[in-house]
Amino acid sequence: MITFSGVTKRYPDGTTAVDNLDLEIEAESFTVFVGPSGCGKTTSMRMINRMITPTKGTITVGGRDIADVDAVKLRLGIGYVIQGAGLLPHRTVVDNVATVPVLKGDSRRSARKAALAVLERVGLDPALASRYPGQLSGGQQQRVGVARALAADPPILLMDEPFSAVDPLVREDLQAEMQRLQAEMRKTIVFVTHDIDEAIKLGDRVAVFGPGGRLQQYDTPDTVLSVPANDFVASFVGRDRGYRGLSFRTADQVPLHTIRTATEKEVPELTLEHGDWALVVTDTGVPTGWIDGIGVERARAGRPISECTAAGGSLFTPGADLRQALDAAISSPAGIGVAVDADGTVAGGILGAEVIAKLAEQRAAEDRMRSELHLSCEATSTDRP
Repeated sequence: MITFSGVTKRYPDGTTAVDNLDLEIEAESFTVFVGPSGCGKTTSMRMINRMITPTKGTITVGGRDIADVDAVKLRLGIGYVIQGAGLLPHRTVVDNVATVPVLKGDSRRSARKAALAVLERVGLDPALASRYPGQLSGGQQQRVGVARALAADPPILLMDEPFSAVDPLVREDLQAEMQRLQAEMRKTIVFVTHDIDEAIKLGDRVAVFGPGGRLQQYDTPDTVLSVPANDFVASFVGRDRGYRGLSFRTADQVPLHTIRTATEKEVPELTLEHGDWALVVTDTGVPTGWIDGIGVERARAGRPISECTAAGGSLFTPGADLRQALDAAISSPAGIGVAVDADGTVAGGILGAEVIAKLAEQRAAEDRMRSELHLSCEATSTDRP
């Protein structure tokens, strides 16, 4: 457990970066510090490994005051990942990852062997081990940064906006990788971001920081979305917090409907009424886009299929939530969300109205449960002497 007790950081010019922070981070949890720039989230995280010293207050790790621990020893036992990976450009990938084990006294040979295993764990091809950071993509560099932080198997991992410098698709892959790693390794992770979507996707608990370095709310992601502690949190989370909250609701029972599909070869033979759409798929059934009657006419005139189809919108994948289901429906030009199987082939279609209906069913069930719980509590109270 990591505990902040009355922690304040005030700089000589009078700036208060963190103001009287009280916070308990459970062991093996994924805690996200989120908030606008200058709110103290990064300062708070950096005080955990003593990169920044608090002006007052106490921080304990595993019940021990970190002020009593040698700073170097403390940092060698805490993994640290920063934006842009921060790799040593003159060292190969494997030697970058082996850095901390070597500093802790492992032989270079054993450290490199362990580094290769960690590279595989974070989804990198071992063939990249002999390359230098400059020969890698941004996403690969960030994975190397995560591997380096995990190489010595530390119980705590600090991550300072690690994915903010990569493009959205790579960022999504890295987020999924972190979720997989945490499920496997169960580290105590403190992750800093300014992105509320990233916070609610990754965190077991979310700490929202606000002006003056004050903690505004510390709770589960769904509670932060559904019951903001104050106007600042409500404003920071955004007006679409109800939409974001759908990510905590299951879509397992949303009905799937048959979608009319056609391969590129079959497109010219389609007959579509005004307002009708068909889903264009590959020969193996993977969706590539939607086509309407106008698109079919263009295809018959010899235009390339890519110029005749509209982008298909987002896809609904196995195990996804109501937010993804609704997004698939409303982002589709046909108004029908495409559900795909694990292999990417079409499984059926989703209607936005039925997603909303499923949400209403879930809320009604929750209301019944609350009512039954209330009646049960009243009965118990009445039965007491």
